This record gives sequence, C-alpha cells and structure tokens, in this order.
Amino acid sequence: MTRPNRWMGRLALVLLIPVLAATAQQTDVQHYDFYAGFAGFETPYLNLAQRGFHLQVGDNLRSWLAVGFDYSEAGGNNSLSPKVLKPSLQQELGGELAVLAQEGVIPANYQLVVPLHAFSETFALGPQLVYRRFRPMTLFVRPSLGAIRQRVTPHPVDPIQTAVVAQLVPSGTKLDWQGFYGFGGGLDWNATHHFGIRAQADLVYWQLFNDLLAQGTWTTRYAGGVTYHFGGNLAK
Repeated sequence: MTRPNRWMGRLALVLLIPVLAATAQQTDVQHYDFYAGFAGFETPYLNLAQRGFHLQVGDNLRSWLAVGFDYSEAGGNNSLSPKVLKPSLQQELGGELAVLAQEGVIPANYQLVVPLHAFSETFALGPQLVYRRFRPMTLFVRPSLGAIRQRVTPHPVDPIQTAVVAQLVPSGTKLDWQGFYGFGGGLDWNATHHFGIRAQADLVYWQLFNDLLAQGTWTTRYAGGVTYHFGGNLAK
C-alpha cells in the first residue's frame, strides 16, 4: 500500500470508530420512564383537528419489553353536516328541511352545518417492544388498545341549527365512552442517561355516538415531548 493510501485507510478508521460506538448496543437501560409533551389529534372523516397534551409512565421489564400507561387529552372545533349522520337521521332532517324550504322559511339552497367543540381523552395500557441497538436512539412499536371519552358541545348560529340541536342533543352536550384499537410507535433521542426527547404517533379506530354517526373513523395522534429515565440500570 502506498503512503497516501495508508493515510486514507487510517483516516477512514478514525472516522469509523465514532460511528461504530454510536451504533453499539445500549448499556444503560433505566427501569422506569416518564414522558410529558404535546399531542395533536387528526380525524379527517369529521374534519376535526384537536390539540392538547400527553402523559406516559412505563416500566421496562426487559431491555426489549416495556409495559405502561398512556393518557392524552385534546380539544378542537369543527362543523358537522348531515352527511356524517346515520341514514335514517339524514332522511328525517332532509324531509324537515324540504318542508321549511317549500314554506319559504329557509332558502332553497340552505345548507345545514352546525359548529361544535369536541374535547377528547384517551386511556391506554399495554406492552411495548423496544429496540436498543443504536446507542443515541431508542426505537419502539406497540399495539394501541384503550378507551376514548369524548364530549361534544354544539354551538348553533341560526334558528334552524338551534332547532336541530334541540332535537338531536336536548341536553346541549353529548358524552360517550368507547374502546379503540390500532398501533403506534416512535423513537427517543437519548440526550443523557436520564433525559431524552421523544417523537411518536398512533393510528386508532373508534366508533363514538353510535346513535348519531353513520360509521366509526380513524384518528391519528402525533406527539412529542421530554422523557425522564430513572430507577436503576437493567443492562448491568
């Protein structure tokens, strides 16, 4: 090997050492994790975007397996039209609006769209598979199984909307609990032995308000925040 080639080889080795060290197996796996951060919910079928916060507590049973509790809450505004309601309700409202249009009470092209506010809470408990092959970064995947609680408050802006809300939601608010299922995952960037930054997302299916809505829907939750690891090193 010529002198330039020898120097190139040594330089490549020097540059490669940090890479190999960075991708080595993690040797510091704390027993417990606590996470807090921002959460956003997106439900395209209902044209609903919600913003809130997210909490997680985890117990690392093994370096590759954890179990934990997950809580998030978020609120947001949207507007609903009859097209997302059950077919029987669509027909009933369509007939009532047709009569009002014939009598001249509303314009023939009147569109029923009711603004509302939705506040959602999610509760989940279950396992998480963890991959710790990369020292600065921890990857994880999980099933998303739990329950969602949602409270919806309509805010009608004209007499027709007010009458429809009184007919469908007499109390002025609607509250429901249902289970959900799906999957999720994400990553932790391990800034220190105890602190990190987490980014994650979940895709879940739920079917709330079965007496009103025509079908269930998928919701995406994306979240990011700070993690704190504590409780002793499992990797020792």
